[in-house]
Amino acid sequence: MTGGVFLTLLLIGLPISFVLMVTAAVYVWLTGNTALYSSFMQQLFAGLQSYGLLAIPLFMLTGELMNAGGLTRRLVAMASVLVGGLRGGLAYVNLIANMMMASIMGSAVAQIAVMSRVMTPEMERQGYDRAFAAALTSAGGLLSPIIPPSMLFVIFGVLAQIAIGDLFIAGIIPGLILAGAFFLVIAVLGFFHEFPRVARPARAEALAGGLPALSIPVVIIGGILLGWATPTESAALAVLAAFVIGRFVYGELTLPALPKVFVETGVNAAAVTFLIAAANVFGWVLLYEQVPQTVARWSGGLTDDPFVFMLLVNLMLLLVGMVIDGIAALIMVVPILMPIATDVFGIDPYHFGVVVCINLILGLLTPPVGAGLYVASSMADARPTAVFKALVPFLGSTLAVLVLLSWQPDLVTVLIRD
Repeated sequence: MTGGVFLTLLLIGLPISFVLMVTAAVYVWLTGNTALYSSFMQQLFAGLQSYGLLAIPLFMLTGELMNAGGLTRRLVAMASVLVGGLRGGLAYVNLIANMMMASIMGSAVAQIAVMSRVMTPEMERQGYDRAFAAALTSAGGLLSPIIPPSMLFVIFGVLAQIAIGDLFIAGIIPGLILAGAFFLVIAVLGFFHEFPRVARPARAEALAGGLPALSIPVVIIGGILLGWATPTESAALAVLAAFVIGRFVYGELTLPALPKVFVETGVNAAAVTFLIAAANVFGWVLLYEQVPQTVARWSGGLTDDPFVFMLLVNLMLLLVGMVIDGIAALIMVVPILMPIATDVFGIDPYHFGVVVCINLILGLLTPPVGAGLYVASSMADARPTAVFKALVPFLGSTLAVLVLLSWQPDLVTVLIRD
């Protein structure tokens, strides 16, 4: 009955946070355990009582300040200096610029929206197909939740109670592998299509303009690697750096623009944190119903091979990600699957976390939900079906990387070993 309520509310389009809360409330009522209502609000607020979650609005604020302060545009110009002269150079520029932005923004949808406004019109002017330009830009957005910092990693770290800083570091090599796979896709497509060349901007000017902006990921990752700051503290330092660079170095961040920046950040952060709070109540119900134990017994009967288990998890999460937002799906599946992965199959929690997060972001670009797909197609004024068709090679390469990482956990954990 409770499952029917959940599916019905989901299908009629109720926001996922309310779906989770209503489903939990209905479960309490149906089971007659009305005394649990007294703990309902406590469980709701308990979901937010984690210092690590403070990094989410701070990383969001960093991205908004970068856009308002002109940092994004200068990173694109710097990428053009590096690879702009190659055949299909602008496609490589798009991907490298997305890598630079991924090390700052942490949100795939936000990155796709920003980079679509910057790169898609320019690629179309240079002779690229509009749907391909939108597809490449949205595929580049998949790097954002993997290359640190990452909101998905923050949330997974809080849910799994593991070190968020180590999870950030664990995502570096998988992020580079995924970017390399995308470079290979561009090279193969360029072999069959005559991608245009573009003139490089003035080297000295572009590099000098982009270096201050490039200091922000250095602040974030350097502070964590050197042990000088926690991920949350690094996020606060990144906000300060973005403000100083945009305001005093580039001179484009004006004080009248700040209220809009703060409002955008507040609205987006509130939506994410409310979802986390609602999911904590839902997870409370799952634990009360012993759902993780049931799933553990079922999966244990299918296989005792960790790699096969990871493949089964990947298949299941691909289906889940198609209909449920990545953050919501992450919050729902981690309390169920994490104990099974670590306790039953002995899978490293950082390995499991990186694979799960990569898998769930694919849902951003796959129908029927596909928020990133619709954002990119809307920005490019292209049909979502055309953009999705152009995305297929990039989605296929992402699936290949997922299988590789599931098979070789060392690719994830090598940087965090003592």
